[in-house]
Amino acid sequence: MIQSIKRFLELESAGGLLLIAAAILALIFNNSGLSSAYDWVLSLHGGLYIGAIRVEKPLLLWVNDLWMAIFFFLVGLEIKREIVQGELSSIAKIVLPAAAAIGGMAAPSLIYAFVNQSDAVALRGWAIPAATDIAFALGILLLLGSRVPTSLKIFLTAVAIIDDLLAIIVIALFYTNDLSVAMMLAALLPLTALLVLNRAQVANLGAYVVVGLILWLCVLKSGVHATLAGVATALAVPIARDPQRSPLHIAEHALHPWVAYGILPAFAFVNAGVALTGMSWDSLTNPITLGIVAGLVIGKPIGIFGVSAIAIKLGWADLPSGATWWKFLAVTVLCGIGFTMSLFIGSLAFESESASYLSSVKLGVLSASLIAALAGYAIMRGGKQA
Repeated sequence: MIQSIKRFLELESAGGLLLIAAAILALIFNNSGLSSAYDWVLSLHGGLYIGAIRVEKPLLLWVNDLWMAIFFFLVGLEIKREIVQGELSSIAKIVLPAAAAIGGMAAPSLIYAFVNQSDAVALRGWAIPAATDIAFALGILLLLGSRVPTSLKIFLTAVAIIDDLLAIIVIALFYTNDLSVAMMLAALLPLTALLVLNRAQVANLGAYVVVGLILWLCVLKSGVHATLAGVATALAVPIARDPQRSPLHIAEHALHPWVAYGILPAFAFVNAGVALTGMSWDSLTNPITLGIVAGLVIGKPIGIFGVSAIAIKLGWADLPSGATWWKFLAVTVLCGIGFTMSLFIGSLAFESESASYLSSVKLGVLSASLIAALAGYAIMRGGKQA
């Protein structure tokens, strides 16, 4: 179990470094003579045609709708594994990361809402600073090496997984528009099929993939965000104690390299390319940008550290073994790296608005993630030891 956790953390950390490189590359492309080529790549069209069903999208939306559904499929597998066998499998294990995740979502959202209270459109982005990017955060912890106890890495992983679960619920409840009742009813058929496959303990992963793709099409056409189909499919995949014979473990192990080294860097590249031309101090003090930065950089550590400290002081949970309060603070600051999920929620919140809204989101998320990464790294390296 410990070895599998270490392999997982190493893979996520390496993926985080690749995410950073992809984001930097996107910024270079869109702020140089290659900007027209960057726009051309994002607008490349492709289609999926199955009988009367036609899905046509530019590359940007294929990445955000289909590739991210695969990412959410992996997230769903991780959530199920942790609940059944891992760090979320008992009340004692779940109290601290669950409390931390709830505090870490509530405080940033409230700060963002306070900053943007006078703008009804901007308020749609209240959930943008609520998410933590596990790949980026673990990438920073990798650079710190043995300074970081394994218990804190596991704590960060558990917080991020619960964070992702809460984000999935938020997307389903608040970022779904123009529902098609007919397609929602149609989605019940593949959902039922997934349930039957699970109850029959079918181990063939191909069966889940095929049914999952049908579910993805139905959900996409229903108006609910298609990535949620990935989570629903993942929860149907059976899990067994022996990782060598468990369909869930096999799928998780097979998908990790593709997601860490392919899907997430591709997402970063197509979504992080904010044009800096014409940016000024006013751009940084735009309420949307300011709300995101304040939410991630200030709200995240206040929410996570504050709620966790209360739970520990009340005796409901313990400080992770081998950790000091200072190191624990450093990890809560690193949770302000929002990136992947923050950009994704931002694209949903303002998908029908002008490009300036999304530019503000990108600037806020990138700025906040950079500040949180540097601050967390500095606190962990040079701070107190108790």
